[in-house]
Amino acid sequence: MRKLSLIFVILVLSIFAVASDDAQILSGKTMVGVSGPYVGETQPIRGIKGGGVPWRIAEGKFELESNGRLEVKVRGLVVASSGVNPVKFFRAVLSCQIIDGMGRPAILNVNTDDFPATAAGDSDIEAQITIPSPCFAPIVFVTSPNGRWFAVSGF
Repeated sequence: MRKLSLIFVILVLSIFAVASDDAQILSGKTMVGVSGPYVGETQPIRGIKGGGVPWRIAEGKFELESNGRLEVKVRGLVVASSGVNPVKFFRAVLSCQIIDGMGRPAILNVNTDDFPATAAGDSDIEAQITIPSPCFAPIVFVTSPNGRWFAVSGF
């Protein structure tokens, strides 16, 4: 009987441990730098204007958990022509298509705070955000502090 009680306690605790884990709801292992017609102001994506010159990225990964924890890791996010990142800080943006209060489609962009970025274009962004619900067609951007995008989820 004692063994059965111990097994029951372990089972119950396991269920609570699994239930309290925050599920990963969005992840990606590829990002692409701003280039072509998306450079500058004329072709924004979801209202976010591209950086003023082409950028390239060596590696970009992101994960979003159901509790709003957003992690973005970029390596080698630099201006394509110089191979240098001239910006001291990056931020991440989660962009969602939503349904507004009138029942119409709208865009909601949720920004993180600024995170340090090296001249080599490396940055680790770890932030807590509020995820819109519902969030249709989510996109993750890496931007400058003034909101110009340098990299976006994609390939």
